[in-house]
Amino acid sequence: MNASRDGTRARGVSMTGVVKRFGPVTALGGVDFDLRPGEIHALLGENGAGKTTLMNILYGMFPPDDGTVAIGGREMRFASPQDAIAEGVGMVHQHFMLVPTLTVAENVVLGERGGPLLRKRHLAAVSKQLAEVAERYGLDVDPGARVWQLSVGEQQRVEVLRALYKGARILILDEPTATLTPRETERLFPKLRALAAEGAAVVFITHHLEDVISWADRITVLRHGERVGTLRPSESSASDLARMMVGRDVRLMQVVAGERSVSGTKEARPREPVLRVEGLRAKGDRGTPALSDVGFSVAAGEILAVAGVEGNGQPELEEVLYGLRAREAGRVSLDGRDVTYADPAERLRLGLGLVPSNRYRRGLIRELSVAENLVMDRLGAAPFGSELRVDRREVARQAKELIERFSIRVSGPDQLAGTLSGGNAQRLVLARTLSRELRCLVAAQPTRGLDVGAIEFVWEQLAAARDRGLAILLISTDLDEVMGMADRCCVIYRGRLVAQWPRDELDRERVGLAMGGAADRAAAAPVSSAVASRES
Repeated sequence: MNASRDGTRARGVSMTGVVKRFGPVTALGGVDFDLRPGEIHALLGENGAGKTTLMNILYGMFPPDDGTVAIGGREMRFASPQDAIAEGVGMVHQHFMLVPTLTVAENVVLGERGGPLLRKRHLAAVSKQLAEVAERYGLDVDPGARVWQLSVGEQQRVEVLRALYKGARILILDEPTATLTPRETERLFPKLRALAAEGAAVVFITHHLEDVISWADRITVLRHGERVGTLRPSESSASDLARMMVGRDVRLMQVVAGERSVSGTKEARPREPVLRVEGLRAKGDRGTPALSDVGFSVAAGEILAVAGVEGNGQPELEEVLYGLRAREAGRVSLDGRDVTYADPAERLRLGLGLVPSNRYRRGLIRELSVAENLVMDRLGAAPFGSELRVDRREVARQAKELIERFSIRVSGPDQLAGTLSGGNAQRLVLARTLSRELRCLVAAQPTRGLDVGAIEFVWEQLAAARDRGLAILLISTDLDEVMGMADRCCVIYRGRLVAQWPRDELDRERVGLAMGGAADRAAAAPVSSAVASRES
């Protein structure tokens, strides 16, 4: 067993009979989990299976209601993450916890006594130590760089570097590849392997089964707050793991595993353009350019995917198309009708639907019931009432029908939408949107944070809608999703469409290179507003 940077020896973790309840909900029902020094251990499960809850207990975010947590054979009772950090436990959360305006070194010492007010001499010493750790593990990051200047992959390295700087020998990563390009993912896992080779224990939570099969030493699967089993990659396959997670066969697992066909769907010949965008320019929230000369068209009966790493203008594109953000220049038309100046209600009336990237911010109202959320865009109109009254009976009837049709798991139509899991919240948004008469659907990050069962459902719904003749613009950071669903694909990088391919020319490596900004090496056709507007 190797010694760590600060001289402490690598230690294993043993979690026995861990129980955690949140009110009447049992998140963990007596889970056993062990983590050995020198291994990479993958933790799998559906949304709500208890994965993050289990790791949050190990990290001291909250105590277990029952069961024990032992590190190096000694039982621990952490009152806070600081206690866990002191014992060598570090956690990199799915959503980075970095302050963009501070440097890498300042972010690393943030939270320490006097952190924001440290002298330059001390920060210089911290920067030197960070550079040494970065060089040792191949985590190429400039300690003096401002976080906002870094790519998403570099910010991921900063989070890992911060944990290592604080002496972490037990490293937890929650969805570590969710926002990375394929090349950044390829670079991350060898770094984790180097850490494990020095005796560190690494556990990562993920929905990407290809990463699990390629890199994990052992795999633990949770379902409904209980451990289904622990096994090695050589003893399983992606389809086996999906079956353990969901409790049934998942038909689209070949797509999740990286292949290029969608089960049960067929190629649709593009027809007349429904959505056309020309020369679109817009600014982001900070007043800097977010979209520059963006142009494309989407035909009836096709899925056009706009692929890209998070932070390259996707939210602004989504908002401009739906009338939620002002554009500086450009034109948007729907079925030949100019809707550039139309408000969201008018665009909805004309048949433009939106599955928003943030389902909780724009997709539903947490304080309203499931039934009210399912018809909230039609309240005040027949058959759900008028401007003066709501027909509760008709609202309940519609809710019952959509809950059954879209398999939304709820205790009843009156359950508050804010209590739904991510997968069920997304089913609610899809149910409301797809139950309308639509001509075009903007589906932004429709499977972000979902498990394989929920992904299967969303993909099936989108494919069926496409086959019915709906024009779909799919905005996605997930390369598996793009490769599985797209009839055509464009890549957005720093607010510009930099490459495009038809379905039969889609290549995983070339798309991944373009997503990372290497459009020339991807050898793809560049996209211009003029060219895009003539596609159909």
